[in-house]
Amino acid sequence: MKILAFDTALNACSVAVADGTTILARSHEKRRRGHAEALMPMIEAQLQEAGFGYGDLDLIAVTVGPGTFTGLRIGLAAARGIGVAAKKPVIGITTLEALAAAVPFPATNGRPVIATADARRGEVYIQAFKRLEQGEIISPLSAPAAIRTEQALATLDTEQAILVGSGASLLESIPNFDSGKYSILDLSDDPDAVQLIHLAVARGLPADGLPAPAPLYLRAPDAKLPGGIDPTAG
Repeated sequence: MKILAFDTALNACSVAVADGTTILARSHEKRRRGHAEALMPMIEAQLQEAGFGYGDLDLIAVTVGPGTFTGLRIGLAAARGIGVAAKKPVIGITTLEALAAAVPFPATNGRPVIATADARRGEVYIQAFKRLEQGEIISPLSAPAAIRTEQALATLDTEQAILVGSGASLLESIPNFDSGKYSILDLSDDPDAVQLIHLAVARGLPADGLPAPAPLYLRAPDAKLPGGIDPTAG
């Protein structure tokens, strides 16, 4: 299965091309802005390096959030456009899934993985997963949510856990943080398209007729359109 995967949801632009789980080309750039200008040239370059054209692909995988409103729109618009033009299926993978999948299985020592991202406004995006050695790679233990930072860990039923993502340092700074209970791994705060590849392979091709992936916002964006209109509505 030949897969193109990419992420623009947070503070990076990441692209990978693979045949099954064999990564043929990848690029990962840290950037807070400029995703729209960077994404398509990165995709073209990685496809060229892999020796693929759009018509050779079997599947496109893209992050659907949570993340920044602009970043999510850029990635989803590109995935849908390529999917329609090349007549290829598109699947959505959450940023929290990708962050959790980046944790090496041996590092968990049986503990859950809590994937986090800084949601701004005193909140974190958060979801707990069980990291699996084979098969589906990760299994969710809670629903994704945007929660006040000081309350987030109390909403999860975990005795010992690993924290990853940009929200981990925020959680570590709260007064009642238990460093004996939670371990913070030194991994990237942004999803890597390589993890999207592995998750896509585990998930397989989507059934025919499924709707295109929709953005996962978890809350309204900070910005409003003129007149106070929520740009995610409708």
